[in-house]
Amino acid sequence: MASQELAQKLQRRLQLEESGAVVEGEVEAVKGAAAAEEVEDRSCLTASAGAELSAKLCRRQDINEGAAQPRRAAVFNPYTEFKEFSRRQIKDMERMFRLYDSGRDGYIDLMELKLMMEKLGAPQTHLGLKNMIKEVDEDFDGKLSFREFLLIFHKAAAGELEEDSGLLTLAKLSEIDVSIEGVKGAKNFFEAKAQALSSASKFEAEIKAEQDERKREEEERKHRRAAFRELKSAFTQ
Repeated sequence: MASQELAQKLQRRLQLEESGAVVEGEVEAVKGAAAAEEVEDRSCLTASAGAELSAKLCRRQDINEGAAQPRRAAVFNPYTEFKEFSRRQIKDMERMFRLYDSGRDGYIDLMELKLMMEKLGAPQTHLGLKNMIKEVDEDFDGKLSFREFLLIFHKAAAGELEEDSGLLTLAKLSEIDVSIEGVKGAKNFFEAKAQALSSASKFEAEIKAEQDERKREEEERKHRRAAFRELKSAFTQ
């Protein structure tokens, strides 16, 4: 009986050892496959990074050689980039831009430009509208950002637009008036450009005027509150 029990135990131990060897072999095989896959993934990542770096270096070389234009940041400061215009002029242009940006997406697309030109009394053909956008479309997205909209007036003021250009018509018909800036006899900003003071001094003067206006409004509010308290105390006595 004891020998039979011992034989069963030995057989059981043998089975466990054989089973353990199989599991261990499977584990080693899985580990080997995982290691091979990791090496392959690293190779792919290295190749991808190398291709990306190569593309960036090629673009930088194209920019240096003048074969490509550097990408401009999406956010810009119109007051520092377009120094030839006063703060009031830029605000007027921004109001006009928002007026015709009916989609409220920060762009004037082809149909919105079509409506703008019709409202200004100078309707354009479909091809004419596309050419207008193309003249200032720096990112080639087929629509006008606010910066590209300002470029229209920049080019017009600098005399860089043809007489028959739809953009020049838009700039002239928009009538961005600078007579309120104190430039005598100026009917539009094209005439005012030659007579205006330096951008820096005008900018500082406008900032001061805005600050003075805010101070004046605050003083008026204080006087109104004081008068109201006086009136209230008279009724409560």
